[in-house]
Amino acid sequence: MALTSTVKEHPYSHLTDTLNDGRIKFFNPHKLNDPRYDKLPLSIRVLLEAAIRNCDGFYTKKEDVQNILDWQQQQDKAEVPFSPARVLLQDFTGIPAMVDLAAMRDAVAKHGGDPGLVNPKCPTDLIVDHSLQIDYSKCAIQNAPNPGGGDSPSQSHGPSRSVPRPPSRGGSQCGGQRGSCSKAACSDSPASPGRPSASVQQIENTPLLCPFHLQPVSETETAVKNQEMELIRNKERLQFFKWCSKAFKNVNVVPPDVGTVHQVNLEYLSRVVQLSDGFIYPDSVVGTDSHTTMINGLGILGWGVGGIESEAVMLGQPVSLSLPQVVGCKLVGSINPLTTSIDIVLGITKHLRQAGIAGKFVEFFGPGVSQLSAPDRTTIANMCPEYNATVSFFPVDQVTLEHFKKTNFAQEKLELLESYMKAVKLFRSYEDTSEDPEYSEVIEFDLSSMVPHVSGPKRPQDRVAVSSMKEDFQSCLDEKVGFKGFHIPKEKQETCVPFLHCGQEYQLAHGSVVIAAVISCTNNCNPSVMLTAGLLAKKAVEAGLVVKPYIRTSLAPGSGMVTHYLNTSGVLPYLSQLGFEVIGYGCATCVGNTAPLPEAVVDAIKQGNLVACGVLSGNRHFEGRLCDCVRANYLASPPLVVAYAIAGTVGIDFEKEPLGFTSEGKEVYLRDIWPSREEVQQTEEDTVISSIFKDLRGRMEKGNTFWNNIECPDSVVFPWDHKSTYIRSPSFFSKLSKEVPPPQSIENAHALLFLGDKVTTDHISPAGSIARVSAAAKYLQSKRLTPREFNSYGARRGNDAVMTRGTFASIKLQNRFIGKPGPKTLHIPSNQTLDVFEAADRYQRDGVPLIILAGKDYGSGNSRDWVAKGPYLLGVRAVIAESFEKLHKNQLVGMGIMPLQFLSGQNADSLELSGKERFSIILPESLSPRQQLTVKTGQGKSFDVTALFDTEMDILFFQHGGLLRYVARTLL
Repeated sequence: MALTSTVKEHPYSHLTDTLNDGRIKFFNPHKLNDPRYDKLPLSIRVLLEAAIRNCDGFYTKKEDVQNILDWQQQQDKAEVPFSPARVLLQDFTGIPAMVDLAAMRDAVAKHGGDPGLVNPKCPTDLIVDHSLQIDYSKCAIQNAPNPGGGDSPSQSHGPSRSVPRPPSRGGSQCGGQRGSCSKAACSDSPASPGRPSASVQQIENTPLLCPFHLQPVSETETAVKNQEMELIRNKERLQFFKWCSKAFKNVNVVPPDVGTVHQVNLEYLSRVVQLSDGFIYPDSVVGTDSHTTMINGLGILGWGVGGIESEAVMLGQPVSLSLPQVVGCKLVGSINPLTTSIDIVLGITKHLRQAGIAGKFVEFFGPGVSQLSAPDRTTIANMCPEYNATVSFFPVDQVTLEHFKKTNFAQEKLELLESYMKAVKLFRSYEDTSEDPEYSEVIEFDLSSMVPHVSGPKRPQDRVAVSSMKEDFQSCLDEKVGFKGFHIPKEKQETCVPFLHCGQEYQLAHGSVVIAAVISCTNNCNPSVMLTAGLLAKKAVEAGLVVKPYIRTSLAPGSGMVTHYLNTSGVLPYLSQLGFEVIGYGCATCVGNTAPLPEAVVDAIKQGNLVACGVLSGNRHFEGRLCDCVRANYLASPPLVVAYAIAGTVGIDFEKEPLGFTSEGKEVYLRDIWPSREEVQQTEEDTVISSIFKDLRGRMEKGNTFWNNIECPDSVVFPWDHKSTYIRSPSFFSKLSKEVPPPQSIENAHALLFLGDKVTTDHISPAGSIARVSAAAKYLQSKRLTPREFNSYGARRGNDAVMTRGTFASIKLQNRFIGKPGPKTLHIPSNQTLDVFEAADRYQRDGVPLIILAGKDYGSGNSRDWVAKGPYLLGVRAVIAESFEKLHKNQLVGMGIMPLQFLSGQNADSLELSGKERFSIILPESLSPRQQLTVKTGQGKSFDVTALFDTEMDILFFQHGGLLRYVARTLL
């Protein structure tokens, strides 16, 4: 966030320091000369620096700085502000925030102010990634390629739809012993009459690779049609986003088809440090998604918040949080050579989930951290919501710097980053224990305890350590038929059946591998496992090892990018040589789409009643799923699939038994060809990371055809289309005056709802599809839309008319006025049962203010942007409850709604309230935090409540009628 005052006026100007010969300034907390600073967790040091830099005496006070510095004593006690460096939005949550700013420009212009002054104060990135829906789909290649190498029969998806193929890249044909690609497989039929060809509609910078030629081909019809539907369905929203990108300062809109919000954040937006007005400071972010924590893996503090919180930060208000406990997760030990990144990530996740760290910060330290690559760290941080921590922070170290060398960082910027992080002691050497901070508690995790596992032979939850695989399979043969057992008599467990394949004799036994499938669909989040498989294949081929030709091997990448980096790193030919050729991009082995096994193999299995095995790196492997004659199936990491294919059996102890022999007869063990983590990480950084960043930069610079061709207004204020059912100017600024009105008492209010305990944001805020009999549906039908065109509440978050009608529209809402679940309430004057919106609308037309009565934990659950906006537009002035979810209480204050709490030991029942009384709440001329107010009822009763305004800032926002009105008035 930009500085709010000059350095001379700043209360901590004496902490300023310089870099680069005085050209760059920064606030250096180390100059406090306070020994407590060196003991703070590095994540808390980021909070402290932000508090010092943004200390303005209003949002952030010197008292807040001292509380953070005194973290050891104040954790879980003090409430502190945090002003992140930027805000991250995806389009579903971003559109209501931007609509509010556009409406604020209207309000400022209406009062004679300059609407161009309305801009986010905090830099905001909005990624359009939630608009695409799958209206059309088909597998790129339906089955394994035709082994004969001839033209494939044309595929049809019904009598009225032909499926065109990508245009030919030449007349050549590639082939091989395990698959081929003919001209037909890479050629296209003419475009359908009346619509542009696929090449015309192709989105730029999204090359697909022919899985056999490994050459770019044009966009498939599936992608083009989905993108066309995205444009048609979301045209109004995209036009609005395009206008926002031009009209607002401090707003960066990333167009559709560039990447997901987290991919773009990690690969393009992350900066580690920010430069603004000549000052350098740590990068930090709040985002409207729980997995924003991925960025913690790069040493950037950030977490997920709700739409209202992100909007408040955009407008200059800090995030308020209780000074958190910080759990130090100490990583020790050396990683087992056969352990993959996925093993480590899932192991740490399980360990932290069992530790009970909900709502706490987790910070990693210890010598083991240095063994984790940057992708490993971001994957662990991505799992943060799975173990309920707020953040999973990996402080910047040399590994982080090496990662950024491969991305978009120039050497000069890297040197500046390193100098600054070391100057403020935010840079770590994990091997140096003298740098270890003091934590609330320490959880130790021994990386050497993580051993590779497979799952099977019948269920994915039955995990088996690879070191115990031989003994476990033997026990499966012995056990009775069940979840693991096959009950093979002892005298038949040594059965071997010879057979001929391609003129050569082989033998099958119990445990023989006949299917080996490398599938990356479940391993795309971290490329290291696929590269490990490729490097292992390379070493195996170089050692002279082979896979027996009767084993049905295949490689099904989850995307063309996987094929691209396997090819770029030079390992794809070695996988092919072992039989793991790319068979296409789609679900195959997992869903039983394996090509038939050779007849001789099937006959041998049946003759010996053998328990033959399949090994795959997918996610499903139930008995008989891969092939009806293959009874034992194991899920394994991609490199282990290759290893078991070479071994030809699951009945092997990799530590004691060789995989095979060289041409000279020398034994080759798995440890001899398994690539080191350093080798895998180096290949990953050199080929995958640099390739991804280069591709993403190209997408960002060029945009795409759809986005570039969208026309948008060139105006300071947005020209609202009154016919639009997606974008509408909300009424938050109606009757806005330049002056702050005096406190408005609530007189003779009715209760709109009488609720019980545990009313969640799911009950309050619209989510999901729009029911055909709802108030929102009636509104859309009045606009001549059919139910098929309703779309969802999420897609219509930019229309307050839809969202207000959806507020309290949950079918699970328990309203005591009604006595059964449903989105209904009692209109008390008429004694009619109505939709909640219809009742509220009738009250508003009659000029009757509204309140809500509730029990304990009102507003718990995930934050949503309309959870307070909706009630505000329904006319709710106050909510009286036994207790509030803290986050939701802040949201109510931010919208100008009073959160009032019954006194301890009291509730609606103890006060004998029916909910049908008239309620009056008299406000004094001046309010103070946590002040008690009196509520009077029409029957002569009265009771006291506590107004949950925790700070003077809360009171200020309430007096203005909410944060939005406060910001608008400051601009006037």
